[in-house]
Amino acid sequence: MKKTIALVSAIALMGAMGAAQAQANKTYTQTCQMCHATGLAGSPKFGDKAAWKARIAEGKSTLYTHALHGFKGMPAKGGNPGLSDAAVKAAVDYMVAAAK
Repeated sequence: MKKTIALVSAIALMGAMGAAQAQANKTYTQTCQMCHATGLAGSPKFGDKAAWKARIAEGKSTLYTHALHGFKGMPAKGGNPGLSDAAVKAAVDYMVAAAK
């Protein structure tokens, strides 16, 4: 019985993680991709490990602050003020994961 409960819990967690990943991808595609796919205005390209290395080393807190409030040429929330802070942070996590 305990094994069944643990398995069901693990499956539910994986489903929730998959849904969160899908939402982060959607935010990236609808907002962040405009610059991060091409490197527009010096933004690090999605999946470019070398371009992201120094930024990742600054820590997620710094990355979140830049994404939420803007940094250099990047507008706050990628120019989409309708995004929640949680959605922006999830998109940052998504891009960082792709660059590791």
